[in-house]
Amino acid sequence: MQAGRLRHRVVIEDRAETRDADGDPLPVTWSTFADKVPAEIAPLSARDLVAAQAAQSEVSVRITIRWLPGLKARMRIRDLVEGTVYNIAGTIADNRSGREWITIPCTEGVNDG
Repeated sequence: MQAGRLRHRVVIEDRAETRDADGDPLPVTWSTFADKVPAEIAPLSARDLVAAQAAQSEVSVRITIRWLPGLKARMRIRDLVEGTVYNIAGTIADNRSGREWITIPCTEGVNDG
């Protein structure tokens, strides 16, 4: 992967669900899983959008980062410059070793918090 493509900086946040002393759920909070991660944020091409629509998907961008162990679909990504929050729809490892980079299809919008 060419480092020049990773010109965006993002924060990957993990959902933290907590309960009060009575066992009632508290509002969802987000904790930092990885900070200032170099990433490429690319809107989907018209061809990608047509394919995504056929699959009834709401994927709007594709984010590529270097391989990061522990990344889960319950997490979210926040663009440090724009402040945009992206919901992770899944993760796709590279087709060579599976440990060079990760492609993350995302939807745009606030994710429960």
